[in-house]
Amino acid sequence: MYSKFGQFIDGKWQQAEKKETYDVINPATEEIIGQASKASSADVQKALKSAEKGLQVWRNTLPWQRSYIIRKIADLLRKKQDVLAKWLTIEVGKPLAEGIGETGGAADIFEWNAEETKRIYGQTVESRFPDTRVHVYYQPVGVVAALVPWNFPLILAARKISTALAAGCSVICKPDVITPGTVMELVDICKEAGVPPGVVNLLSGDPESISNELLESDIIKKVSITGSTRVGKLILKKAADKVQRVTMELSGHSPFIVFDDVDINKVADMAITAKFRNNGQVCISPNRFYIQENKKDEFINAFIERTKKLKIGNGLDEGVQLGPLTTAKRLGEIEELVETTKKEGAKVLLGGKRPQGFNKGYFYEPTVFDNVKDNFTIMKQEPFGPLVPMLSFKTFDEVVERANDNDLGLCSYIYTNSMDKAHRASELMETGTVAVNTPAVAIAEAPFGGIKQTGYGREGGSMAIKDYLNIKYTHLGLKS
Repeated sequence: MYSKFGQFIDGKWQQAEKKETYDVINPATEEIIGQASKASSADVQKALKSAEKGLQVWRNTLPWQRSYIIRKIADLLRKKQDVLAKWLTIEVGKPLAEGIGETGGAADIFEWNAEETKRIYGQTVESRFPDTRVHVYYQPVGVVAALVPWNFPLILAARKISTALAAGCSVICKPDVITPGTVMELVDICKEAGVPPGVVNLLSGDPESISNELLESDIIKKVSITGSTRVGKLILKKAADKVQRVTMELSGHSPFIVFDDVDINKVADMAITAKFRNNGQVCISPNRFYIQENKKDEFINAFIERTKKLKIGNGLDEGVQLGPLTTAKRLGEIEELVETTKKEGAKVLLGGKRPQGFNKGYFYEPTVFDNVKDNFTIMKQEPFGPLVPMLSFKTFDEVVERANDNDLGLCSYIYTNSMDKAHRASELMETGTVAVNTPAVAIAEAPFGGIKQTGYGREGGSMAIKDYLNIKYTHLGLKS
């Protein structure tokens, strides 16, 4: 399935210099999907030179023309949603319906940034001197290295590529080895839409060696990474050597707070949607459930009742709502965390093992815990899977303090029918995003990102493009 792709450099697909490949595994069947191209150092250097040339073309392409091409990418994404959804299912493991949803989200991001291209506004400041003028305007930061993870490869690549294109930057995209085909298909769409050669490039292969070589290059002026906090810190240290601009969206550990004035059934429905999207392998997945004590049993019962009805299986099969975990490593880490949580004193109310009837695939049952305490490992370590610890709380102030007692600050979920509680809680949450009475967080028109050790910078919304632009100030004298 990867033979028509390879490395995308200077506007064309080509074999890697050494013609090396690596196996890509279907997580639902454990079968090899195919062999993807593996870049060498020579390929990285070719991509850097290609992007450097592409930058000169693209930064001088008029904004309205850039906008037209970016919008065409959005249109092609929607046209090819079935193809892209299948890639997401066989590489990530998510159900087809989720793949179609991710494709639509990626198209929305390109459409949004097509419009942002036309709205890079400068500023004229009133000068203190009668014979000078003060102008502020924006210029592309340069060549961007876009490091894309495996859990939402299409949407996360779309955020980075589309924003770079809108700003007038060229980009080198590095997909994860787990999900190269999805991103290759996207880059091929960029080519079809008319993006000039060298403006978008793709390097497939070993993440560490490719990333290191990109960051060591003076050609790279900005890095955008979505990944773990551990990897983000390593990238940040390397970027510091070159004083490269960095946008980082790293790990999350989102609290899900349910006050006692809500409709428990409605909130349980939203909890299922938020928690089990991509089987919990989501940076904004709710991972710490705090339920006001007089409603805790009712909420747990409603949540378990709905969880039991979720159909587990291969995402290509009709009606499947929960696919496998994406890798054998992820499955092993989930099993280890479940055993740790049990040893620390938690009670398993549902799940806690691999489902019966699956001889192949990295499947694991949705697992609900009770008797969890704030100091348990699962309350500090991001589960990144279908694990649900349930806790209770008594007062507003107590739950806010406990929810904020974490080094990660990406997202919070608040459920209440009190406007007072909704406003106060959303303002007090130490996270970059807050969802109040909705499971939806990441949308094209809103800034997405975190605080604390979740990183900095934003993707999405009207603020994101500023991270891909340099500010230029000119003090202009009218006479010499």
